[in-house]
Amino acid sequence: MALEVRYNPLILMTLKDTLNRPLRDLRISVTDRCNFRCVYCMPREVFGPDHKFLHRDQILTFEEIARLARIFVGHGVRKIRLTGGEPLVRKDLPLLVSMLNEIPDLDLTLTTNGSLLPRQARALKDAGLKRVTVSLDSLDEQVFKAMNDVDFPVAGVLEGMDAAAAVGLTPIKVNMVVKRGLNESSILPMARFFREKGYILRFIEFMDVGHTNGWRMNDVVPAAEIIEMISAEMPLEPVAPNYPGEVAGRWRYKDGSGEIGVIASVTQAFCRDCNRARLTAEGKLFTCLFGVKGHDLRELIRSGATDEEMSQAIASIWNKRDDRYSEIRSENTIKLPKVEMSHIGG
Repeated sequence: MALEVRYNPLILMTLKDTLNRPLRDLRISVTDRCNFRCVYCMPREVFGPDHKFLHRDQILTFEEIARLARIFVGHGVRKIRLTGGEPLVRKDLPLLVSMLNEIPDLDLTLTTNGSLLPRQARALKDAGLKRVTVSLDSLDEQVFKAMNDVDFPVAGVLEGMDAAAAVGLTPIKVNMVVKRGLNESSILPMARFFREKGYILRFIEFMDVGHTNGWRMNDVVPAAEIIEMISAEMPLEPVAPNYPGEVAGRWRYKDGSGEIGVIASVTQAFCRDCNRARLTAEGKLFTCLFGVKGHDLRELIRSGATDEEMSQAIASIWNKRDDRYSEIRSENTIKLPKVEMSHIGG
């Protein structure tokens, strides 16, 4: 039986940070665990059998997540993306989706590796999820298995995408992290395949999130190089953003056969328009993907803070925000002990 979640937001108070950026997008990590060991996110040599993940009582409950979500919506959030780790390894996730779906006018979506979508797509849709983004880094079996490092086949991810499309979790977006020397040869095959498939493919520059993925600038394939490569075979033209603060630069095929996106956090920083916050599985609020330290909201909740006190705490954090990591990236910032991608939720 689903738990009732009443929508009772505080008086709407749109927040602005020190650079006049509003809060519109909240990404909620529901678990720090994943069934993949992708080399750019959870490399096996770090996240091996002895790695200590969060204990169950350290992770926010669904009720705590829903309560925080309502408070964030009261501050202007209009989009919530569920992430992980791999969010679909969190037990009973459709229950959380149904609780969040009680909040009116909320765009509710999810990012997944797709492996568990065939079994869960229908339940997620019925619970109120709007659409999904699926990660896939290559169509080449050998390359993809080398990247996910758990011997999971490409066909299993494609099956997940198709299961999501079949129940109406659309439009399907596909994220491809591009790392030089590993999968840049898959750029054109991916573009051809998903152009024909009708799913929106987005290329993501390999980023220096965390400090365990061995990031080097030489490993980055710039977005401009990706666009040039694709456009030489399938001519592209730029498209205006769907909304202010959209992270993916949009490009459409000139023949009208679809579009792609590029997320160029390294070479074309978009900090000036960044309007998103991130909540980790144990309730720490980060105001930047490249954050070093989070703000503990779980402690506030479990110490008996009222909604008004929680709201004031969130407002204080955002009003002081001055993050612009990608604009000031340097040898010194790269070496900072930033929170891991699998923990902050991407």
